[in-house]
Amino acid sequence: MKIAITGGAGFVGSSLGIHLKTTHPNYEIIAFDNLRRRGSELNISRLNEHKITFIHGDIRNPEDLNDIGDCDLIIDASADPSVLSGIQSPVLPLINTNLNGTVNILEYAAKTQAKFIFLSTSRIYPVKPIESANWTELDTRFEWTDDQATPGISRQGISESFPLDGSRSFYGATKLASELLITEYAEHKGLETIVNRCGVISGPWQMGKIDQGVLILWLARHYFNGSLSYIGYNGTGKQTRDVIHIQDLVELIDYQIHNFSTFSNKTMNVGGGINTSFSLLELTTLCENITGNKLNIQKITENRAADLRIYIGDNSKINQLCGWKPSRTVNQLVEDSYHWLTENEKQLKSILA
Repeated sequence: MKIAITGGAGFVGSSLGIHLKTTHPNYEIIAFDNLRRRGSELNISRLNEHKITFIHGDIRNPEDLNDIGDCDLIIDASADPSVLSGIQSPVLPLINTNLNGTVNILEYAAKTQAKFIFLSTSRIYPVKPIESANWTELDTRFEWTDDQATPGISRQGISESFPLDGSRSFYGATKLASELLITEYAEHKGLETIVNRCGVISGPWQMGKIDQGVLILWLARHYFNGSLSYIGYNGTGKQTRDVIHIQDLVELIDYQIHNFSTFSNKTMNVGGGINTSFSLLELTTLCENITGNKLNIQKITENRAADLRIYIGDNSKINQLCGWKPSRTVNQLVEDSYHWLTENEKQLKSILA
């Protein structure tokens, strides 16, 4: 099998490529990336070590995709993943990458009749209906209640039946628009597709920043004695997210590849769920315990645009399809990421400190 991964030198793309090549050494894996995100260049040597072919190209340029040649499957792991993109920066670069880039990949897949897996986001769900959901405040986190007026939401999280009316951020809109076009390519161009709506993904080799990759950011700032802030929600640090270990995600995609018909032309939440979730306050304690460092975390009471008090994804649909659920805990995720930091401290310090 020949598999091309766009965004193949990024965190998810490189982790997925290395997993697939290690698990299926006879497969030909292509990593396609423009190396725009800082830290992605560190993955080139890792890809080479695993005999993964790297192609320097940009999904915004459709002619670049021709360098891939025919393949059996293309996995779109490329994106500008920041919720603040377009809000605090020009909109067109985001659209050119996350929407036009996806269209270019879909055209390539249609031309070569490659199967297509799209890594979408939980951010396709609109902000105001999520923020108006009933919640309760516990000692260390916020949590939704089961008493909800809106369908598709409970203490267990948001399901795929949650209404999509409303604003979600320019980032979320580009991913939702891509999902809609994927449906049309499946219907009218005969593509076999899978759409995974991912929440927070984390683990070794993620270059966490303030606007994306919060768990690694939090751990690295503790490790290097940097600065952090609890932003919004009165500076309590109780805002809560689910998270999935990168290894849980790549193992799921491996399973999807080899059981494609089970998931074909379906859209599913793929996240940690309530049992693999954390608040910033809880994450602080984990980071303090493993690094031995305690930071004076600033409290900023004002909320950021498009921020969420809580996001938990309900994975019931995919669980019913194949029995899948994440197997790694938040504690294990922090431990694995800490060992990665200690083993690669020199090259990571200038990026994550």
